[in-house]
Amino acid sequence: MPDLEQLFSAFSLMKVAIVGDVMLDTYWWGNVERISPEAPVPVVVLDQKELRMGGAGNVALNTASLGAATIIFSVIGNDDDGRSLVNLLEKNKIDCSHIVISNDRITTNKTRVISRNQHMLRLDAEMTRDINRDEEAVLIQKFTDFVEAEKPSVVIFEDYNKGVLTATGIEQMMFVCSKNSIVTTVDPKRKNFFSFKNATIFKPNLKEVKDGLNVLLDDVNEAFLNDIHQQLKNILQHSISLITLSEKGVFYKDDQTSKIIPTHVRSIADVSGAGDTVIAVASLVYAATKDISFAASMANIAGGLVCEEVGTVAINREKLFNECCDLLSN
Repeated sequence: MPDLEQLFSAFSLMKVAIVGDVMLDTYWWGNVERISPEAPVPVVVLDQKELRMGGAGNVALNTASLGAATIIFSVIGNDDDGRSLVNLLEKNKIDCSHIVISNDRITTNKTRVISRNQHMLRLDAEMTRDINRDEEAVLIQKFTDFVEAEKPSVVIFEDYNKGVLTATGIEQMMFVCSKNSIVTTVDPKRKNFFSFKNATIFKPNLKEVKDGLNVLLDDVNEAFLNDIHQQLKNILQHSISLITLSEKGVFYKDDQTSKIIPTHVRSIADVSGAGDTVIAVASLVYAATKDISFAASMANIAGGLVCEEVGTVAINREKLFNECCDLLSN
C-alpha cells in the first residue's frame, strides 16, 4: 500500500485539467408547515439561499480540496449565473482562465428546494445543444496549448450531456492527451458514451453501462462485470474500467486484476455529487500511484463520505486521510 502521508503530500504537487459541463447549483432551504390552498402542493417558507459549483465544477472543487492545482475548461453563458459560477470557482482557487464565454448560451443552473433535509423540487435552467463550431474550436485550441505547455498529471473529462463535450472535441482533445502521454479519466453520459476512445480510466455508473450496452441483468456479480469490461474495451480500447455500483460499491478491471469493493456502512443523507468525488479521487490517486486497486478503494471511501452530507459537497481532505488510515491500513 502506498504511504498515505506521502500520497496526500503529493497531491499538492499535481496539476489536473478538467474538461466538461460546469453548472451552478442553487439551494433554497426552508420549512414546510402547510399545504397550499391553491393546489395540493407543500408551501415552502424560504429562509436561506446558497450557491455551489455543480457538474465539472464539483469535480474541480474536489481536486482543489485535495490540494491539486486545478484548471477547468468549459463553455458558459455571458450571464449573471455564469459570473456567479466563475466567482465561486475563483474563490476556491480553481483556474478559470480557459473557460469560454458564449453569447449564444445560458449557464446551466439547477435550483433545488430543500426542507428538513429532503428535496422538495428541482428547477433546471439549461441549454443542451452542442456548442457551436467557433466555440468548439476556441475550446480545443485553449486545451491543446495548455496540455502541450503544462503537461498536467491527469485530464478528467466530465460529460453531463449539456453540449460542451462534442464528438469532434472529444476526439481531438483525447488525441492531444495521448500524444503527450497524459493520464485521462472519463465520466461519460449516454450521448457521447462511445466517443472516448483510448482513455486510461473509463468510469460510468452501472445504469449508464446498462443503457450504453443495452444489457439487462439484476444480479450484479464479478463475472458479469468482467464481461461488461470486455464489451466496453472492444469498443473503446481503454485501459481500466471503474464502474460505480451505488450502494454495492465500485468495480475495477484492468488487464490483470478485477474486484468489487463493497461500500462501508454509512448514514446516507444525499447521494448528489458522489460520482464527482469518486472520479476526482480516483484520478488523482491513480495518476500519483498507477495503482488502480488502491485508487478505487480510496475513491470508494470518498464517495461514501460525501453522501453523509446534503447536496453536492467536496471531499474533506482531513476526513479522507483519517478514514483511509482506519480502513485501508489493516
